[in-house]
Amino acid sequence: MDLELETDVGGQPGAGRGRRHGRPGPAALLALVGAAGAGTAALLSPSGAQAAAEQDWPPFLLVAGLLLIGLVAGEDRLFAAAGHRLAGIARSGRGLFAGGVAMIAVVTAVLNLDTSVAFLTPVLVHSARRRGDDEAPLLYGCILLSNAASLLLPGSNLTNLIVLGDHRMPGGAFLAHTAPAWAVAIVATAAVVAIAERSSLRRAAGALHEPDRPVLGLGLAAVAAAVVLVLLLRSPALPVACLGVLAVGVRVAQGRERPRRALEALGLPVLVGLLGVAVALGTAGRAWSGPAQVLGHLDIWATAGFAAVTSVLVNNLPAASLLSARPSGHPFALLVGLDIGPNFFVTGSLAWILWLRAARSAGSSPSLWRGAKLGSIAAVVAIAAAVGVLAAG
Repeated sequence: MDLELETDVGGQPGAGRGRRHGRPGPAALLALVGAAGAGTAALLSPSGAQAAAEQDWPPFLLVAGLLLIGLVAGEDRLFAAAGHRLAGIARSGRGLFAGGVAMIAVVTAVLNLDTSVAFLTPVLVHSARRRGDDEAPLLYGCILLSNAASLLLPGSNLTNLIVLGDHRMPGGAFLAHTAPAWAVAIVATAAVVAIAERSSLRRAAGALHEPDRPVLGLGLAAVAAAVVLVLLLRSPALPVACLGVLAVGVRVAQGRERPRRALEALGLPVLVGLLGVAVALGTAGRAWSGPAQVLGHLDIWATAGFAAVTSVLVNNLPAASLLSARPSGHPFALLVGLDIGPNFFVTGSLAWILWLRAARSAGSSPSLWRGAKLGSIAAVVAIAAAVGVLAAG
């Protein structure tokens, strides 16, 4: 399976054969489907569509702001410098992988999993190459660990905000509920990747090139401010989005950034398309009691499994809107399935598509089937570990 994308993560023309022949690419098709779905939902059930839109738009606005902040931080070479520093202090392939796991977990928790895969994938690939290591453990680990590490904070994953949007839970309270499950999910996922790629992690390292020197200024300040806003505010979407726009606006005014590149980093057609599909399914969930009735008969384990399967079938963002249209008896188990379940296959989350773009921009040719095979094992182990912690708590 392959996806033809119109641009790579750096905004350069990609392999969009559909565009060259006058046909819309996958992103444009998704935007059209989302617009049609949301429009149909608004016609059939105006009140339901309004309620679904009110639930769904803040998460999408938040991730847009975080992607813009990630763009500025990337331009300041914060990620690249961290990757080179990691490559320099790691004494072995195992050490580099362990450091990469920590970096992915932190960036995902703070700046969202989409930001993590978009900006860390090239950094981690180049870090492995600088040492002469095999890039596969960090390449596949980046997408699988980003999904698994997106449980910690509301802004770490859009599904967290969609499912618990009505609860208006501050980031600190959310963290207290999810931190143990988040930790075991990361450990379980990392262990699966490390075991599967153990031969690659044993290879000796080569010499390093000159380090990337970060700029400690606007990017770092924007990241720190975003963390504070997400942790303290019940509704951080609009402030974080404004912060991202402000940071990019400063860079544009300085002549160091182009508006077109910012739009490409956002991937607006994909965001708009997924928002439209989410609104359509959220409206359906309000008009149709079927999903709520199914969830009402499931225990904590079955809830996570059902959510994981649904995320792969329709993508985790629309699935979150559908399954949380009515109150769930096990909302955190629902999140475990929606956040980690996408590791089963590429259809599960937007992060997979961003990961493919970023990997190709770094000169890699990842195999979706290899990633899905590894991800399926990791998803089963991580979901079981995370739900077990929730059940014990």
